[in-house]
Amino acid sequence: MDMACATMSWENADAFMDTLESDVRRFRNWNATSQVPKNGLWGDGLFPYVRPIVIQQEQCAFVDREQSTQIVLLLKLVASKQFHLSSSPAKPDDPKLTDWKTPDPDVFTKNMSKPGWCNVDPEDAYSSKVKFKEECDCKYDGLWGRFCETPVECSCINQCSEHGHCRGGFCQCDRGYFGIDCSIPSMYSLAYDWPSWLQPSMDLPDLKNISSSPIDVKAVAKKKRPLIYVYDLPAEFDSHLLEGRHFKFECVNRIYDDKNRTIWTEQLYGAQIALYESILSSPHRTLNGDEADYFYVPVLDSCLITRSDDAPHLQMPRDLHIRSYHTLEYYRMAYDHIAQKYPYWNRTSGRDHIWFFSWDEGACYAPKEIWNSMMLVHWGNTNTKHKNSTTAYWADNWNDIPFDRRGDHPCFDPRKDLVLPAWKQPNPAAIWLKLWARPRNSRTTLFYFNGNLGSAYKDGRPEDTYSMGIRQKLAAEFGSTPDKQGKLGRQHTTNVTVTYLRTEKYYEELASSVFCGVLPGDGWSGRMEDSMLQGCIPVIIQDGIFLPYENVLNYNSFAIRIQEDDIPNIIRILGEINETQIEFMLRNVRQIWQRFFYRDSILLEARRQKRLFSEEAPWSVEVSQLDDVDDVFTTFVQVLHYKLYNDPWRLGILQRKETGLPDICSKAS
Repeated sequence: MDMACATMSWENADAFMDTLESDVRRFRNWNATSQVPKNGLWGDGLFPYVRPIVIQQEQCAFVDREQSTQIVLLLKLVASKQFHLSSSPAKPDDPKLTDWKTPDPDVFTKNMSKPGWCNVDPEDAYSSKVKFKEECDCKYDGLWGRFCETPVECSCINQCSEHGHCRGGFCQCDRGYFGIDCSIPSMYSLAYDWPSWLQPSMDLPDLKNISSSPIDVKAVAKKKRPLIYVYDLPAEFDSHLLEGRHFKFECVNRIYDDKNRTIWTEQLYGAQIALYESILSSPHRTLNGDEADYFYVPVLDSCLITRSDDAPHLQMPRDLHIRSYHTLEYYRMAYDHIAQKYPYWNRTSGRDHIWFFSWDEGACYAPKEIWNSMMLVHWGNTNTKHKNSTTAYWADNWNDIPFDRRGDHPCFDPRKDLVLPAWKQPNPAAIWLKLWARPRNSRTTLFYFNGNLGSAYKDGRPEDTYSMGIRQKLAAEFGSTPDKQGKLGRQHTTNVTVTYLRTEKYYEELASSVFCGVLPGDGWSGRMEDSMLQGCIPVIIQDGIFLPYENVLNYNSFAIRIQEDDIPNIIRILGEINETQIEFMLRNVRQIWQRFFYRDSILLEARRQKRLFSEEAPWSVEVSQLDDVDDVFTTFVQVLHYKLYNDPWRLGILQRKETGLPDICSKAS
């Protein structure tokens, strides 16, 4: 089918549509840019449709602003196998079809269709002069307002370090700077202009006192081990995934409003961006791979997976249309790149490399080639009990990934891997109220859990396998809100809350509880972080699955583990814990809660915002006033430092670096 590019206007729409309809009838198997198989049908289950989309691309003529840049043909396939346009449904209960030839007099949109697009004139829409779809929303990053009429700052890694321009997620660096976040200066830049993490390991003389005579520079070592080298991967693994997001909240921890003020997201997967930015800005970063102790491979799987649904071109048939399999292939391509282009992988077979798998089941679908490396995850399933995929969502299920791609590794190996906390946005009110420090006598609820409880409850997940059935078992015993049949849990009691009703007082309710449930969802959930940040003792119910730092911290000092089979006995078990032990555990939670909080990444953004605005945002004020204790990133570095001198595989590797220091100094404290 030969479709010429043309400037489309509504004056010639009738003739165009007649011609197009005639062509489609002659070529009813044509799939063109819709990428639909010749015999495939797209529809909503009521009756089939075909939606070929003709998009004017670079080779086509430009169109005026008042003309549509996209022509969408909605065709109904009838029993005669002929296509035709109609505005009347075939059956009374069938959805209404669109007559693209007839404008709607009471609605103004550029394509003249009442169920059409949201591209109305913003001024007319805001002043209620015209009607528009209730679903209209600005979902793209870098634009604000209901109709995307206001350009704003986009989300980029470290916002290009103030040495570049963020274009939808990709940093266009200023002259003299490069890198994913424009943080690396060229060799011609003065050392005084370099970022703090790249400052040379020496004290530089005062520029004001420089004379023509030679300068004596006294060397003072400043760099701290461990040193981390961050690979500068091709854009397809990071910045292009950010740039190509179809919804601005996907995989990032912040966006910007119409005044370019920071809006923190509730995107739990934002931890991947937060850690990445902290590493890039840290004094532990090095550009010299020969001196590095660790190598970080920054594949942004959270951006890739969230795009797999709305950008089907990212999924190839070879991936079985499974997001987890597709992601595995992406990591494998990154492995191929660094193994072929850099000398560092083969030195240790990748054992000093670090990969972050942020999605629901962590590194369960890591390619076999990289399993020697350290895996950062949110899901520490050792597969000792739950041996197969635990998600109820088919597109993430990894059971069908071929053995020759995945191998036979577990999802998590506590000897080498680390579970990191999920992202939680800074809540200025909760910080100001110091909910984590609320005393025992203000915590009147014995046990609290709030979340999806499965199919027995309104809007609950229908799959029996959701949460591996754990939440459903808890609700059946202790549900404090009636289910669809009006029933409460078998053992419901007044001082136990197990509900699906989310409330604006969620954090207040957590802070009013002694024990808080930590249960899985589709893989991990953010309940551990919620508990710690509100000072509540976590009660973990997921057998054989590690929580953040559980292979590093003494969990018995601040958390309770209960076996899945003991769910009916939870209240009895918690009631047997004496007040002295409860006070001890609450005190420990108060001491370490910031280890579950990405304070470093938040403060990086606070400093950027302070340079732009004289008035400091409430979240910035509160986070800046927190005690300077160990947060997520500091804990991560501490774990790397410990592993540097205690990992068995490193014992046989020469640890001495060409530093010129005595041997006694080789193990920096």
